[in-house]
Formats: sequence, C-alpha cells, structure tokens
Amino acid sequence: MTYVLLVFAGALLCNCIPHLAAGLRGEPFPTPFATPPGKGLSPPVINFIWGTANLLIGISMLPRLADADPQLGRLALLVGFLAIGIYTSLHFGRVRGRRNDEERP
Repeated sequence: MTYVLLVFAGALLCNCIPHLAAGLRGEPFPTPFATPPGKGLSPPVINFIWGTANLLIGISMLPRLADADPQLGRLALLVGFLAIGIYTSLHFGRVRGRRNDEERP
C-alpha cells in the first residue's frame, strides 16, 4: 500500500505544476471542475487552488518514503510522476489541438 500511495504522490506533485503555472500566469487551463471536465477551461484562481491542493496532498504523502525501501520508494514516486506527466501531455496536446482547429477560420 505504501508504494501505491507514493505513485499517487508522484502523480499529484507532477499535476500541480501546470495548474500552479497557469494560475500564477493568470491563464485559464482545464481542470476537473470545467465544463466539460478536463477539457473546458477553468479560471486562473481555480487552477491555482487546484494546483495548491495537489501540491499539499502530494507533499503530505511523502513521509511514506520512510516506510518504504529507499530505492523502491523513489521509483514508485517517479513512476507516478512520469505516468501522469506523459498522460496529461498527450491529453492536453489533443485538447489544445482541437481548440486551435476550432479557432481557425
């Protein structure tokens, strides 16, 4: 169970980055609260709050590293980070590509 939590911690820590960045730049970005979820745009403040929540929850899971084998724990964290990073880069690439196609005359 420790390693599963560390995978989720890695995913949350990776996921906080684009939301915090968009929120701090004052740019809308998709969140689960948008319409449609994960595809529509949420305001910058919502992104900042969502990114902060991801960061705080991810950080709160890090003490589980002490319960894990040091190398396997770090590997689990990295797997979560890479998995969500690859998934979201592909997902938002499609979402943004579709949005750009709709905006072209």
